[in-house]
Amino acid sequence: MKKKWVLLVLSAILLTGILAPSTGQASELGKINDQLKDLKEQMRAAEKKQQQAESTIQETTVKKVNTEKDLAQITEQIDIKVNEMAKVSSDIDQAEFDLEENGRQLEAANKRIAEREKLLDARVQLMYTDGSVSYLDVLLSATSFSDFLDRLDSIEQIANRDKELVAEHKRDKELVLEKKKQIEADLVRVRTLYVKLEDTKQELMIQEKEKEVMIASFDKQIEESHSLSDEQEALLVDLVSKRASLEQQKVAEEERQRQLEEERRQRERENQKSQGGGGGGSSSSNTVYGYSGGQLSVPLKSSYTITSLYGTRRDPITGQQGAYHSGIDMAAPAGTSIYAAESGVVVLAEWWSGYGNCVIIDHGQGLWTLYGHIRSGGIKVEKGQKVKVGDKIAEVGSTGRSTGNHLHFEVRLNGERTDPEPYLQ
Repeated sequence: MKKKWVLLVLSAILLTGILAPSTGQASELGKINDQLKDLKEQMRAAEKKQQQAESTIQETTVKKVNTEKDLAQITEQIDIKVNEMAKVSSDIDQAEFDLEENGRQLEAANKRIAEREKLLDARVQLMYTDGSVSYLDVLLSATSFSDFLDRLDSIEQIANRDKELVAEHKRDKELVLEKKKQIEADLVRVRTLYVKLEDTKQELMIQEKEKEVMIASFDKQIEESHSLSDEQEALLVDLVSKRASLEQQKVAEEERQRQLEEERRQRERENQKSQGGGGGGSSSSNTVYGYSGGQLSVPLKSSYTITSLYGTRRDPITGQQGAYHSGIDMAAPAGTSIYAAESGVVVLAEWWSGYGNCVIIDHGQGLWTLYGHIRSGGIKVEKGQKVKVGDKIAEVGSTGRSTGNHLHFEVRLNGERTDPEPYLQ
């Protein structure tokens, strides 16, 4: 009876040991999990701010592009109006020249008219004073009746010619005056048009200035949004670094607990053996991977095309020259399998700003690999999961800031972007 009671007590102690791990172990893992939870919330907040900044950049960039198009149209209209003004100015110059020329012609005509009228007036005066005697002398001095008629006809022709000269000068004067009025009217019309064109030009210049101010405002907003995005990017990198460290601690702590559990089970087996019991199995290893140097495996096995290398390039979305590109782009069909370039622990497997759906693997020694633009539903791993080199982790897509299906592959050393090419050669 006593022996049976002892066996019951031992069984209870062993059962308690199996079901209730040490408070210290549970507490340590709980702290790490709590810290991971806090980090996750911080990352979500940072990610939301970065997405807002990226969205602002895209929206503002579109507005800037549209405004630049409007400005180009306004500039083109200004050039057209300037050309029209040049034509009008030329017309004004020609009109003024014609007016001056007609003025000179009018002045010459008036002078001729005045001289002829003076001559005619003298003739009239002579006719009043000596005219009848003079004409009579001319007629009486005729040598014959036929000569008398000829002289009478000549006198009549002279008188008629004088009348015609007066009439012609009057017509010329009226014509020149009418032409002067017409030119003056044309000049007023052209000047009115010139003023209208000048007003239109001023209005367009005001619009041009407004568009330039808007573009400057957009540039400032984009710059501020880039700064905010960069700040959140740095914060996210820092948070991912902390998460990677905590994940490593968690794995190490789990490994330590596994070993303690294995030791406890071993003691239990030994106690069972001492009491005549059987043996038991062993749990699988929980190895923590670590990068030991050397080359990385290419993350795509099937056919792909490198469309952009690390460094500066022309931004495919904004068209900006000299834009920084932080990795290598490998174009491949949607759904193409993506593989881990090295063994490690997944520290991020979710949407991350311009990367879209993204996976980051920590390989130890401060080395990360990043896989971006994964298609919707294409992430095949979870945060905290350990993967081996060559394991399938995702599928190619075009999420985030992307213009087509491809894998954006980055290598980061201590959180800083570095050229992936030397690691893949």
